[in-house]
Amino acid sequence: MEDVSRADAPVRGPGGQRVDLPLVSGLSWPGVRYFSTTRMGGVSRGAYASFNLGMHTGDDPARVRENRSYLRGLLPADPLWLDQVHGGEVLDADSHEDRGGAPPKADAAVTTRPECVLAIMTADCLPVVLADVDGTVLGVAHAGWRGLAGSVLEHTVERLRALRPNAPGFRAWIGPAISQRCFEVGSDVYAAFVDHDAQARHYFVRSARARGKWLADLASLARHRLTRAGVEDVELSGYCTYGQPERFYSYRRASDTGRGATIAWLLPRRA
Repeated sequence: MEDVSRADAPVRGPGGQRVDLPLVSGLSWPGVRYFSTTRMGGVSRGAYASFNLGMHTGDDPARVRENRSYLRGLLPADPLWLDQVHGGEVLDADSHEDRGGAPPKADAAVTTRPECVLAIMTADCLPVVLADVDGTVLGVAHAGWRGLAGSVLEHTVERLRALRPNAPGFRAWIGPAISQRCFEVGSDVYAAFVDHDAQARHYFVRSARARGKWLADLASLARHRLTRAGVEDVELSGYCTYGQPERFYSYRRASDTGRGATIAWLLPRRA
């Protein structure tokens, strides 16, 4: 688990004041920058305090825009936001034309273009960053249990391989998400995985709190599926969004809440 760190670059607010943004990241990757935000360092109030980045949450849009402006101060370009629908659609960011309308519907995106900033929002679901080991192709994915069972990670890996068929290998980072001890699910969720992969049963334990319920280890399920897809270098952040209310938003803890973002981009290639 990497400790919460502060933004490398100084971020300035509208009045020129310095903004302190705590971030979470993993091991350094050649050619790639990536991190997840926390709920600290912004201007949102109440249930959304304070660094809410979700325009769809019921928060004051002006405060969300201000938070997004602070985030933009860390980035080489505007992030490509997605309209996440808990599916398996993967957007090719390199061919997407931003016409200033609604965000494209997808739960993952890929790029080979340096400084194309990919973004996903979460508040318990898994944020996953993927790249080849040389840092020439990049993907991000939003994976709740539906998206995970629906193969959003496998689809993302397939798209990355199509873009870099000769890549020597791929790696992944799974950011802050709800942990197994906090994620109680029904038999429908258990069946969605185990009926198609008997090995998935190892990532469920019976709940002691309710009959017929299970505790699901989403992060380990994701690592298992990524490994089967050929991504052997998988790092887990170890942070639980549900169990750390001072650091992270959690929809399961309180449905009236904000969203954090996981951001990634490729660095310019050296000549």
